[in-house]
Amino acid sequence: MNLEAHDLMCVRDDRTLFEHLSFHVTPGQVLLLEGRNGSGKTSLLRTLCAIRLPDAGKITWNGEDIFKLGPEYHAHTAYVGHKDGVKLDLTAVENLTMAKGMGDPNDDISIEEALAQVDLYGFEDVPARNLSAGQQRRLALARLLVTRAKLWILDEPFTSLDTHGIGVVEALFATHLANDGMIAVTSHHSVNLDTAAIRRINLSE
Repeated sequence: MNLEAHDLMCVRDDRTLFEHLSFHVTPGQVLLLEGRNGSGKTSLLRTLCAIRLPDAGKITWNGEDIFKLGPEYHAHTAYVGHKDGVKLDLTAVENLTMAKGMGDPNDDISIEEALAQVDLYGFEDVPARNLSAGQQRRLALARLLVTRAKLWILDEPFTSLDTHGIGVVEALFATHLANDGMIAVTSHHSVNLDTAAIRRINLSE
């Protein structure tokens, strides 16, 4: 599986954020997007999610335009944005049950095991609104584990996490990459992974 961008351009409010941007990501690799606020990082992630059309160029998945693939492409992706996107009135288990039902379910891991991997063991039946900000963030990221999505698209995943929480998430990243997964991520926090696996793009340059 390969994700490729071909000569992308992004324009917002009559201002060109980036242009002539090309890259490719293969299994086991991280695409790390860097740059100043307003440089187009989130816009690029939204384009990789196929929810925003590029102003020029195209993105392909295994050689096929992602916007033509539609649901076939979405089945391979999982997105966690700035906001956690958890349902506050639902418990941790209920949130993951809903997430699992909306994607290609990963039956190799139970919902309880997914919660344990993000250090939420014992919080299975706690409504999300009663979790701390860091715990809600880890619950949001646990959604990545309950589907078989190969490409994780993450906008500032370390938001609200303490040092321990960051280590938990980095361990999830390492396991996903070891299983031939791919990650596209923006982060103001340095990502502690094998540098050989990271492809950096600075949109401010």
